[in-house]
Amino acid sequence: MIRAEIDVSGVVQGVGFRPFVYRLAREAALTGTVSNTAAGVHIVAEGSESALAGFLAGLQSVPPLAVVHDLKIKKNPLSPADRHQDFTIARSVSNGGKTGPVTPDTDVCANCLRELFDPADRRSLYPFINCTDCGPRYTLIEETPYDRPLTSMKMFGMCRQCLEEYQDPGDRRFHAQATCCPDCGPVLTLTDNQGKALAENDPLARVVSLLQAGRIVAIKGLGGFHLAVDAGNEEAIDLLRKRKGRPDKPLAVMTADPRTIHGFADMDPEEETLLTDSRKPIVLLRKKNPFPLAANVAPGNRFIGVMLPYTPIHYLLFANRQCPTMIMTSGNLSGSPIAKANGEAVERLGRIADFFLMHDRPIVTRADDSVIRRSNGRTHIYRRARSYVPTAVQLHDDAGSTLALGAILKNTICLTRGREAFISQHIGNLDNCDTQGHQQEIIRHFTKLQRVTPDLLVHDLHPDYPSTRYALQQKDCRTIGVQHHHAHAVSCMAEHRITEPVIAITLDGSGYGPDNTIWGGEVLLAGCDDFTRMAHLQTVPMPGGEAAVREPWRMAVSHLYAAFGPDFSGLPLNLLRQHAKELATIITMMEKGINSPRTSSCGRLFDAVAALLDLRYSATYEGQAAAELEMCTDNSDRGNTAYPYAIAEGNAAFTLDTSPMIRALVNDVAENIPPGIISNRFHNSLAGLFTETSMKVRAASGINTVVLSGGVFQNMIMSRRLSELLAAQNFRVFSHILIPANDGGLSLGQAVAGRAMSRKL
Repeated sequence: MIRAEIDVSGVVQGVGFRPFVYRLAREAALTGTVSNTAAGVHIVAEGSESALAGFLAGLQSVPPLAVVHDLKIKKNPLSPADRHQDFTIARSVSNGGKTGPVTPDTDVCANCLRELFDPADRRSLYPFINCTDCGPRYTLIEETPYDRPLTSMKMFGMCRQCLEEYQDPGDRRFHAQATCCPDCGPVLTLTDNQGKALAENDPLARVVSLLQAGRIVAIKGLGGFHLAVDAGNEEAIDLLRKRKGRPDKPLAVMTADPRTIHGFADMDPEEETLLTDSRKPIVLLRKKNPFPLAANVAPGNRFIGVMLPYTPIHYLLFANRQCPTMIMTSGNLSGSPIAKANGEAVERLGRIADFFLMHDRPIVTRADDSVIRRSNGRTHIYRRARSYVPTAVQLHDDAGSTLALGAILKNTICLTRGREAFISQHIGNLDNCDTQGHQQEIIRHFTKLQRVTPDLLVHDLHPDYPSTRYALQQKDCRTIGVQHHHAHAVSCMAEHRITEPVIAITLDGSGYGPDNTIWGGEVLLAGCDDFTRMAHLQTVPMPGGEAAVREPWRMAVSHLYAAFGPDFSGLPLNLLRQHAKELATIITMMEKGINSPRTSSCGRLFDAVAALLDLRYSATYEGQAAAELEMCTDNSDRGNTAYPYAIAEGNAAFTLDTSPMIRALVNDVAENIPPGIISNRFHNSLAGLFTETSMKVRAASGINTVVLSGGVFQNMIMSRRLSELLAAQNFRVFSHILIPANDGGLSLGQAVAGRAMSRKL
């Protein structure tokens, strides 16, 4: 007889792993125990060598949501007197410094869906049905190990029938921590916008009728509230936009099934696979023309964000198909975190929503929907949140216990535990006090879940960022600053486990440079612990500072001044006629350096071109002008026509002069060349410019690996064309897959770079 002690690490808690082990051991006639520990699952298995061999082979076929990272086995001879009498599931052991991965939230499984719509099942039409193979996880876990008393389900005592299922090893709900039923679980309530409960026998049916009538309903989901309206009702959407303070930004929709999607968007098999995956993200799909939904769902955009139902509530809302497609946008005021608690939702959203569909299961941590786009045969994550978090990114090297605080925009945090990096869900923009509080909330939750006490805090170099101030206030922990674009470079390196130096093309809207200018069009030689700026776009003034971000016409004026000199005002351009009264003031500001910081930003160059093409003079959300420039590109113009540029060699770095590009582009505008063709030529020009620059850097350094990072690479035209040109020159090219290219992925690079830099101090 042999006793095997087996420690399993990975995603093995809250996914039916212990019941699976129990059944496997009983089938093999083994005795022993299985229990959750802080680090994973511990198994004691006792029996003959052959029985143990069969048991260990069976461990390879894990439950649907389980992922085994490591399995350590220690075998010892066993005397009959020491043998367990049976195989049992033992009490969880919660002590220990390490904890296993927390399972992300997941879609409703096929078995639960079948029960949901089975009139004979006791959970028929119950909006909180779940089992060990599906349902809420991360958003209801307070701390590990994953046991009911450590989740927001602790307030719901199981009824006799649920308890019997929970204790029955042969049942699908054996040790399913969130299991419940209509007799013992959460309940739905429909309220008015003051939070007063309305007497409704069927609140879900009432919500559908309200949506059909053009009303706005706030619906509580897994990680917070959605604001819902009928996606075919233009007036209702206009009202939602006005109340929410979101006049132009595209709104995501949820629809009944893939068949419905084919009515308003094009979808290839890979995109359909993403949509129907158990994570159920928002997927950006190309709109059909004509577009049958309301025109103001996604104005100025060729794409629409689409997701399918992923909670029982959603499936029930779409069951009768009376409202087959609904706007489902984050339940927040523009710029604020998504609301998660009932009272908070009424307070914050009461002036937006007409009604609230609530339930009494608390949400422990907020989580927006994840956003994904397929392009060039690859999947690109724009926003990493629900169902992708808190899955770890595996690192090449040990990053210790590091907490990185991310950027000011699209903020995330990153917590490392050795070679695991846990990147938080999308937090938002830290220029909002509520979002700063949300960040602190997630820091507390993350460190508690992963049982990590950071010994290094990493922040951006910008001295006025809220995260920088927060880091410097923590007197009991070392701090280190990492330059914004160095962090971008290392984020892509870390994702691909690259340790040798690379050429990093980092293009975005802004990042604080060590020379006190605003960077954003950079070519770096980067390692994890250091970087050298090898090239950058020419710097131009940002007249009005942040006002130039909100009003792209200002950046157009700045680039015109750089390209033509002070006499540019006579050019035959609409934007100059539209803003003739402001030109003298803007010119004075730039010439005298009044509130006109200099920038090498590629994002601001995109803004300038969008304004020159009369696409966008003012922006109501970040990246709007650049996104509309991408959307207008004439894809039928497949020529390689490009505008000229110049690369000037300086003492410290190459300067990439776009003035020739602007002059040629303005000439095309004057000759009434269509904006789509001009945009195509502009994209070709930038791709050519950065490819030629990379070749010069390779010649000087001998480095042949290029990483692409920064928000500009959300532009799939730019990403594809630059990647293709670099590959044609035999570069090894890497871009983001697991995390966003934008600032949402920055915290990973901060954590890895900060730890590497700290080791040199």
